[in-house]
Amino acid sequence: MPRHTKLQLQVLRLYKSFLRSAAGRPGIPDHVKSEFKKNATVPKKNILQIEYLIRRAERQLQLMSKPSVRGVGVFERDSENKQVKS
Repeated sequence: MPRHTKLQLQVLRLYKSFLRSAAGRPGIPDHVKSEFKKNATVPKKNILQIEYLIRRAERQLQLMSKPSVRGVGVFERDSENKQVKS
């Protein structure tokens, strides 16, 4: 079995932390999974972008871990009208 790099292990730890923090909060686990799947296409050699995404995720995890957070709002771009929906 191939060993994971330090960055891969860091991403896996972040993912587990997000899922633990999201437990019992409606909609958050689905949002976490979709964000990690979306960013899974980042090439492994693009270290700068991976480190940026890790730092961003750590900040989001700190915010989400607060007891006052009950859900998340997601903005999506409407492909027909080019408007932002929430």
